[in-house]
Amino acid sequence: MFSTTEIPGNLLDNGAGEEKVEAEKNYSVVIPTNLEAASTWRNSGGIEARWRDVHYLRIRTKKSRSLTCGLILLLSCLVLMYLRGPFISSIISGNKIRKGYGFDSLFRSPELSQSILIPSPAFKKNDSSLVPFTLHPLPLGSIKARGWLHDQLRLMAEGMAGHEFDFYPIVQSNPWLGGTAEYSSLNEGFPYWFNGLVPLAYALDDVRLKAQIRNATQYVLAHQQASGWLGPEVVHDSSTLWARFPFFLGLMQLVEADSDFAPQVIPAMHKFVNLMHSLLLDGKNTSEVWGRARYADMILSLQWLYETYPENNAEVLIETMQRLKDHGLDWAGYYTEQNYIFDDLDTVSNTAGDFSFVHAVNAAQGLKTGAVDYRFTRNTTLLQSSRNGVKWTFQFHGAASGTILGDERESGLSPTRGSELCTAVEAMFSMSYLYQVLGDNAFADQCELAAFNALPVAMTPNHWAHQYITQPNQPWSRPVQASGLFWNVGNHAQTYGLSPNYPCCTVNHPQGYPKFLSASFVRIGRSGLGHALLSPASVSTTLLDGTLVTARCDTNYPFGHTLNYTIESTNPFTFHIRLPTWGLPTPPIVSLNDSPYGPQLPNAHSGMLAVPLARGSNTLILTLNPTLRIAPRANATIAIYHGPLLYALDVGEAITALPPSMAALTRASPSSPPTINSFPLNPTPNTTFPHQAHDYLINNTLPWAIALDPDTLLFHASNTSTSSSPTTSSLPNPIWAYRAPASFITAQGCPIAWPLDHGVPARVPLVGERNCTGPWREVVLRPYGSLRVHMAELPVLRRGNATGAGRGDGDGAPGKGGSAMG
Repeated sequence: MFSTTEIPGNLLDNGAGEEKVEAEKNYSVVIPTNLEAASTWRNSGGIEARWRDVHYLRIRTKKSRSLTCGLILLLSCLVLMYLRGPFISSIISGNKIRKGYGFDSLFRSPELSQSILIPSPAFKKNDSSLVPFTLHPLPLGSIKARGWLHDQLRLMAEGMAGHEFDFYPIVQSNPWLGGTAEYSSLNEGFPYWFNGLVPLAYALDDVRLKAQIRNATQYVLAHQQASGWLGPEVVHDSSTLWARFPFFLGLMQLVEADSDFAPQVIPAMHKFVNLMHSLLLDGKNTSEVWGRARYADMILSLQWLYETYPENNAEVLIETMQRLKDHGLDWAGYYTEQNYIFDDLDTVSNTAGDFSFVHAVNAAQGLKTGAVDYRFTRNTTLLQSSRNGVKWTFQFHGAASGTILGDERESGLSPTRGSELCTAVEAMFSMSYLYQVLGDNAFADQCELAAFNALPVAMTPNHWAHQYITQPNQPWSRPVQASGLFWNVGNHAQTYGLSPNYPCCTVNHPQGYPKFLSASFVRIGRSGLGHALLSPASVSTTLLDGTLVTARCDTNYPFGHTLNYTIESTNPFTFHIRLPTWGLPTPPIVSLNDSPYGPQLPNAHSGMLAVPLARGSNTLILTLNPTLRIAPRANATIAIYHGPLLYALDVGEAITALPPSMAALTRASPSSPPTINSFPLNPTPNTTFPHQAHDYLINNTLPWAIALDPDTLLFHASNTSTSSSPTTSSLPNPIWAYRAPASFITAQGCPIAWPLDHGVPARVPLVGERNCTGPWREVVLRPYGSLRVHMAELPVLRRGNATGAGRGDGDGAPGKGGSAMG
């Protein structure tokens, strides 16, 4: 079944002009002699094997102690010719193996000195592959958090996300794990949790969390049905496919981070893919709205299988991608001027036919669909469609914090409307993926905007409670009259707790920061590494040309704007840093190895600033130049930014802690629908809550009905936040606690008449209705993510006479604001 080939080292070449492997080194490679044996061979566990990149197999091999006899070499070459004729013919003809055939420079670093790439027998040279990433993601585990971001991940691990497996019934007793606790017949609770906990566990190398993942994975795979179905459903012909989508994303990340899971996970994934393929061919499982809207999440995982572990199943994988697309929603068709709903949806008489498109979480996930489809269809019209979708969604339905406004269904731009926490983390994932595929700098900007504003404001600083929805103008967090105010949420939706409304956000939110981290560095071309999403982090990876790179970024970003890099590499390579669009066209200040560097212009499309580095150790310091930015919002209001941080009016906070509550979500059997009642409810029977778990009511202690004079804005920052030598201990932990960030903005404001509606601020008073009802005074704005209660979109008035009267200003244009060191 197996043959052994020894390839003399002098046949291995990195490419013209590059260092060759020493001629006396030989490499022993075990390969199957027939295609039928390939699957058994790859999964036998006898060697370390993994499909990578353009359908080649990377094998950890043993060094040979003797030269190869001519007969063995000839027979082995014939076998390889059967697998990929043009590849081996170059050897027989006397040519060296060139990097264009996939061997690359794997032999240049000690870590990979005994690796070799064998072409996958499932592919022929002329077979089409997926469109490559513009900025290639790195495997989970390559990147580790530092500084404040590490603190956040640790708080997550020690908070609600890291303990749901221990006490939260929807995870602990989920039907996927043999229990009966679930909140939806979709059975999505466990897959959501799994998809977020995998990157959290491996970002931290947390032994306890990895054990949760291992136990859960082993249980689910051990209970895979003979047909290939994964999940608790008994009659899978009519069951929804949707819950399998986030579960596959979790499995994909798990194998990336720990290839020891591959022998169990990969066959299970393929077994389910084959079943899904047959079901879709028969027209089954195609009508459920969530799977149709979110099909790109499954295709993303199938593309990873296709490129990494095809297992002689490439044709089925491609056909399944196409079938999912054919049965899915036509997002490209929706992102056209003829079909897209630009209006405030509250003013549209009937949106029932478009509900799947305007459901806010669907909308966030759908943004990446065009890029996912483009990779396998090569349909270039999808590129503009994707850009349209992002532009219009955030222009007509976007919050100033970087997420999408929609209290389940999208609304318009009213700052009293809510946005789900699920929407924020799904928007972050879509934006990071779009940046990797299309490379538009604006996508990365949007991802950072949500990560530094929309996500943290929805969590308590200790990560033990969250909101279901967040309002941009939210001067208190307490029960409100939801009916007639929101589209489909309960009275407690904007309070903080374990499950203040629908439990999806409880289990889905943990993916936010871990996936942000895993997308923060990218591979660029054969010999480039880029910092895409800026934050304190470190990375260790091997580039395609064989260069081993480790890079560490110490920074307080986004609370400071200097990034200090310490970089080691085994060969010269190019390091790239993304410059956010808010900092352009002002060039950053850059120094390389203590000498000024530049000025250099970044790539106009990606925003990446390229810095060639010599082999060995290098230090790189980059300082961005943020300024106050005033963004006009609806109804002559403004949102105020400094760098990527949104600043909101500090209205003070008075917190009342209450016992934890959540919905009593149980079901008689895994196939029966759950019982869902109003929120909040008493705890599920026999549930013991950790002592850290609470529900909270938060009231303001300072006036909230304020109009600002934008000419008076003044930015204040501490020396720590602007230091050129930040340390990982220079910021408070938790950084998103009230008044923890050192920077703030002052301005002159005056109180105005601003009525309530359903227990929250009504629409912003119109320009002609704005008059000061009291004297002008100094008010303070702080980072939005640190203010559980806040006012983020404020009406404009400019100071008039000395008695405090003011005149309305409809343009919201920037005034004469500046900055100061505090």
